[in-house]
Amino acid sequence: MAKNILIIEDDEFLRGLINKKLTAEGFNMISAIDGEEGIKKANEEKPDLILLDLVLPNVDGFEVLAKIKEDPGAKAIPVIILSNLSQKEDIDKGMKLGAVDYIIKAQFTPEEIVEKVKAILK
Repeated sequence: MAKNILIIEDDEFLRGLINKKLTAEGFNMISAIDGEEGIKKANEEKPDLILLDLVLPNVDGFEVLAKIKEDPGAKAIPVIILSNLSQKEDIDKGMKLGAVDYIIKAQFTPEEIVEKVKAILK
């Protein structure tokens, strides 16, 4: 059965690119364009994995991650942070809030992101 992946990303181009790559690998993609929608979809859809941007309109990614980890039904979902924030403090904060991995967008190709997703969902 195909795994469901929620991508919470406001950049339309990047969201589309990652959606396309992961769909081609057999994953079902669910998209959210801001933090509020992301929290709602994480709780309703209970995806197998969440790709989370940190710089989002309305509710930022750190708050989204904290809210997901507070929800008993959603807290076990692995979350990979996908961000351009590359400061050690941001990475530490994301990991402390419960992310399983932290990908700095500028340093990874979409193919490498697909490989990380596959490795975590194995």
